[in-house]
Amino acid sequence: MTTIENFGNSAASKGYRAFGSVLTAMVTPFDRHGGLDEFGAEKLAAWLTQDGWNDGVVVNGTTGESVTTSDREKIVMIESAKRALERRGKKVIAGVGAGDTRHSVAMAEAAAAHGADGLLVVAPYYSRPTQAGILQHFRAIADSTPLPVMLYDHPGRTGVALEPDTLAAAAEHPRIIAVKDAKGDLEASSWVMRRTYLSYYSGDDALNLPLLSIGAVGMVSVVGHLVGDRLRSLLDHYSNGRIGEALALHRELLPVCRGMFRAPAAASVKAALKSLGLPAGPVRSPLVDLDQHETQALLADMTSTGVLAPLPA
Repeated sequence: MTTIENFGNSAASKGYRAFGSVLTAMVTPFDRHGGLDEFGAEKLAAWLTQDGWNDGVVVNGTTGESVTTSDREKIVMIESAKRALERRGKKVIAGVGAGDTRHSVAMAEAAAAHGADGLLVVAPYYSRPTQAGILQHFRAIADSTPLPVMLYDHPGRTGVALEPDTLAAAAEHPRIIAVKDAKGDLEASSWVMRRTYLSYYSGDDALNLPLLSIGAVGMVSVVGHLVGDRLRSLLDHYSNGRIGEALALHRELLPVCRGMFRAPAAASVKAALKSLGLPAGPVRSPLVDLDQHETQALLADMTSTGVLAPLPA
């Protein structure tokens, strides 16, 4: 079977070459006072990209609580991750989502200036623009830097879905090369992959395997904070025709996928990282940290997935 690495010069390989295949949407570590933990961010980025885990990290995205961090803090996150990953050839993708095109363009330019390897661009949120407005927004950001762009299709957060015609038009831009798909519409995604050479990445961990089955090249994960090595194995199994083994891993990971999204993902991930002794800290308001009951439910999911050892009887 042809593996992702052997896609050759096909346009679908652009995303793999630019971003890799397994990425984690990284939390933003804070200290106990709620300030940015710069050194914790560097340590966490290095841990997430240990051998056999992630090809890179996405910083300043939704799981990174980007709506609560300042533009300066976003730059520090890029710089911290870059210090950890640059010499190892791993990628730092910067989220530049905003409800204002001018602000997104400014963040994109700052990301490029401070070492980001690519951009993650979500549809403008809250204002719910038309498809023409969304396309104009994407093109303006893609025009603003030389960095490759991954679009983020998540109508549950933005209030507006990216229509197949919009994605097909966006794909005509030479730097718009990939989509993080969290729409949950496999038929619509299949049509876009039929019509374009956009590289698709799963943005919904419970649908990683189904999206691979219709042509996705990888995933931008939340559970990759905990099981990046198993996501790598799932992808390798699928790419090499070991479908039964990929399916077994998919089913094995379902509890931790459920656990990560029972509460807002940033809060769940931070609770999980704390249990492993990794940098995390609290979440910022309006999010709240998990309470004791929620934490115990998450730890049970982690244990059933093998992330934590079973508790003593």
